[in-house]
Amino acid sequence: MDIPTTSPSLLFTIGSFLVVITILVFVHEMGHFLVARFFKVKVDAFSIGFGRELIGFTDKLGTRWKIAPFPVGGYVKFAGDANAASTPSQLPNDLPPEEQAKLFQNKPLYQRALIVAAGPLVNFLFAILVFAGLFMTLGQPYSEPVITSLLDPSPGKEAGFEPGDRILAINGSTVKTFEEVRDFVVVRPNVQIEMTVQRGEGTKTLSVTPMLDRQVDRFGNEFERGLIGLYASRPAFIERGPIEALYYGTIATWQQLGNMMDGLWQIVSGRISVDQLSGPVRIAKLSGEVASVSAISLVQFMAFISISLGLVNLFPIPMLDGGHLLFYGYEAVRRRPPSLKSQEAAMYAGLATVLGSSLFVTWNDLKALKVWEGLSKLVS
Repeated sequence: MDIPTTSPSLLFTIGSFLVVITILVFVHEMGHFLVARFFKVKVDAFSIGFGRELIGFTDKLGTRWKIAPFPVGGYVKFAGDANAASTPSQLPNDLPPEEQAKLFQNKPLYQRALIVAAGPLVNFLFAILVFAGLFMTLGQPYSEPVITSLLDPSPGKEAGFEPGDRILAINGSTVKTFEEVRDFVVVRPNVQIEMTVQRGEGTKTLSVTPMLDRQVDRFGNEFERGLIGLYASRPAFIERGPIEALYYGTIATWQQLGNMMDGLWQIVSGRISVDQLSGPVRIAKLSGEVASVSAISLVQFMAFISISLGLVNLFPIPMLDGGHLLFYGYEAVRRRPPSLKSQEAAMYAGLATVLGSSLFVTWNDLKALKVWEGLSKLVS
């Protein structure tokens, strides 16, 4: 199969992005919805996208299912919410008891917390199921963590690694595959790592600091990674049974989550440029590029984006699920929720944070796509 080396058409890219974002938003919001229904919370609306409704219908329980024109997100609006961000509203006191019992804000604290946490957790579950499905059908890539050769010069060569070394652990954590080593190193440029290797009958602990390696992929996307210059044999693909696949899918999701958190820390600490932060524009571009390679690549890409979506939504920022969980933590400690006024103020602050972050990553996206460079040439 020929692998494309040029970017796909704009129409194909938009279509691929809509497939990715619609599925992932649906999965996320369905987590909230299903747990809310389990606890008998009345749901007023389930929306894919924001803005004025394009199409929709109302089910027999009174939930309005709809699609809106701005697809980057969605929401589930519960009865008793003032808005899609689940800010509690001032309700009339004459609601009948059976209606009062269906209100989200009248549910016990643990139920509200589970409903809110369900969205990100289902994103992680989606990734687990995708990885499990791939491991059952195509097999799980597996390379022995044995060094077959080294790039010369390279940090690995300078650190004293040798062909034949078997990597046993990184920073004290056992590794079983070379893929684990690669994924650990990629997000840690300029960070010293301790690796324990088996050499002959003995073991050695070597310190190595991955260099910052700048690469350009076949579509012209620039990215940064950590590199130490170790190579292993080509991976085999081991087909897993259903139980095994779920286990290894969970491990893969957990490892990717940890790598994403470490990658964010590298950006925050300045070891990786903030230019590496991507927003919807670059995700849309990547969706089209990955889809042009194969449907399997697109499904795998969706798993990575689902993990990222779950992680971001757990940030303790009002407007996001993590912000609501922060409020519930306050309520658990103080035995009462924050005042409506303070919740509204926090929501405005959270909205400003989310909007500011969105503008920043969109600026990054346009910069990566050289939009500003093209505009400057037009006006010069």
